[in-house]
Amino acid sequence: MITVELRALQDVVRQFANDVIAPVIAKHYEDCTFPYEVISKIGDLGLFGLPFSEEYGGGGGDYFALCLVLEEIARVDSSVAITLEAAVSLGAMPIYKFGTEEQKQEWLPQLSSGRMIGAFGLTEPEAGSDAGGTKTTARLEGGEWLINGSKSFITNSGTDITGLITVTAVTGTLPNGGKEISTIIVPAGTPGLIVAPKYSKVGWNASDTHELAFSDVRVPESNLLGIRGQGFAQFLRILDEGRIAIAALSVGLAQGCLDESLKYANTRMAFGRTIGTNQSIAFKIADMEVRSHTARLAYYDAAARMLRGEDFKRHAAIAKLYASEIAVTNAREATQIHGGYGYMNEYPVARMWRDSKILEIGEGTSEVQRMLIARDLGVRAS
Repeated sequence: MITVELRALQDVVRQFANDVIAPVIAKHYEDCTFPYEVISKIGDLGLFGLPFSEEYGGGGGDYFALCLVLEEIARVDSSVAITLEAAVSLGAMPIYKFGTEEQKQEWLPQLSSGRMIGAFGLTEPEAGSDAGGTKTTARLEGGEWLINGSKSFITNSGTDITGLITVTAVTGTLPNGGKEISTIIVPAGTPGLIVAPKYSKVGWNASDTHELAFSDVRVPESNLLGIRGQGFAQFLRILDEGRIAIAALSVGLAQGCLDESLKYANTRMAFGRTIGTNQSIAFKIADMEVRSHTARLAYYDAAARMLRGEDFKRHAAIAKLYASEIAVTNAREATQIHGGYGYMNEYPVARMWRDSKILEIGEGTSEVQRMLIARDLGVRAS
């Protein structure tokens, strides 16, 4: 499944992560600053445009290539990996899949270059897993959408290079009385768009996350993304694909924990020998490899099904569920192997431990993934 070209891409990104990201990311993490210089170099590599066609400034690759890249970056740092993942699969992908030709020509070349990044405004204070509980509204008034509401936990929404936020909003009422939800592009800097101060987070400290408020925000009617009323179906499709990417990122973190633990176990001396010679440590490392390998196969399978045009929803949920949970386990075990040093921020595993938990929450909690899997298998609520 991995071609010579993809293997070469992996090698390039792995070297980049080790040479460019690793030396600087701990400082950004400690200071909670966005690594603009790293993101710029990722743009120079063409990774922001990797899965998009060349006519829009992309690299002509596919989603699996993106996942391989995310895994390699997350082996070193998840803040940078989630910045890339959110910019591509949540920021640019909706425009690539559902945008008009004019919207694609306007936004995708900049998004593909990495000179601009986009955000996806879905989650709200009272509408997280229950995305259908969206309260943000948008109504047409004089050829413009008038948007009011708020969004929470939005990645890439407040950087100096943020160019747009794709927002889900209630635009009317369906014949059955339900909410008509549509998706609208809101350029950064639009009057009435208020970006709150960045969150103080447990992990992902070098990534950008904000709450957003929309107070009589006006954008042209032509900023509607896709068909009016299809916003719910659009973001479900985007999230299904995004779960494969999060699974890949999770595998990267899990593998990074294994890499660091193996290195530490082979050099750390205790009682006159390296700690890796102790069976308890050796077995922990073996189990970490089993988990990482199995999770990798799960996201490979989901990606392959997606690229073949098959139904992949359940398999994406399986990959995301399993990979995120084993990332947490590997991070915990890596910290234990490192002992007191695992609790010191100078060691990468401390950062990985803090970063791992959000993987069980973002882009669909573990509980939501189990619900999706059960439903797809035929389990029905009474």
